[in-house]
Amino acid sequence: MPIKDVIRSVTPNFIWEKLRQQKISRSVNQYQRRVVDRNYCGHQLKVLIADGLGEGWYDKDWAPLEELELLASGKLRLGATVFDLGAHQGVVAMLMAKTVGPTGRVIAVEGMKHNCDVARENMRLNCISNVTIHNAVIADRDGHVRFFDGLNGSVATEGVGQMVEAVTIDSLAIKYGEPDVVFIDIEGYEQKALEGATECLLSSSDWFVEAHVGCGLEKYGGSAQGILEYFPESKYQSFIWNLNTEQKPEPLTNDSPVFSKRFALVALCQSKL
Repeated sequence: MPIKDVIRSVTPNFIWEKLRQQKISRSVNQYQRRVVDRNYCGHQLKVLIADGLGEGWYDKDWAPLEELELLASGKLRLGATVFDLGAHQGVVAMLMAKTVGPTGRVIAVEGMKHNCDVARENMRLNCISNVTIHNAVIADRDGHVRFFDGLNGSVATEGVGQMVEAVTIDSLAIKYGEPDVVFIDIEGYEQKALEGATECLLSSSDWFVEAHVGCGLEKYGGSAQGILEYFPESKYQSFIWNLNTEQKPEPLTNDSPVFSKRFALVALCQSKL
């Protein structure tokens, strides 16, 4: 067994968590911040690079994102209300804000305060005023949850982590209005989020869900089939693709394989309410 695993096995969780938090804080505090000017999906944006993970994700140009193109064929358009759940540092939120325009709005929810602070600075750098940033975790019920607020944080399962506000999708809809589009990328907690979206799933919203099969979903009691059941063929035109390969989105049918790896789902509501 590697020595790190031996040390971890004999170290109480609260001590390990404190050491982990200190390591992350040092990494963020020592990082040499800078602002880059990059082309993201055809939009020229200034983005604050504030940590090593952000550098890997945002210090490069982006080709068009399949999920945004599919959503733009539905309700991601001028005037739309969008929930961006698991918004990280706000780059995708800015892209959607550009699409919905000044008469639309994006509600960006992110569990880590550092990421929220960077996202707010990104909005300022680009003079974007139609994005509201909410420091919270999307969950199946309102309240508070423990959150591993790493650079790409996730809900804790071992009684450690920072206490963060938890809010349901339905509660967001009560506060901000029914969404036209819900965009979910929350590191395995996506089925829990859908459990808290009973009313919104009865509406005519379009959805994007990144399903973290094999990398977090099962830890929280979810499954690929459990997610797909929220989007029946009778109501949605759905597209699915494997994120671990170069696969392009394909229409979801009864014959589609249920992926054993991380996949993306776009579900466009076809019903008229």
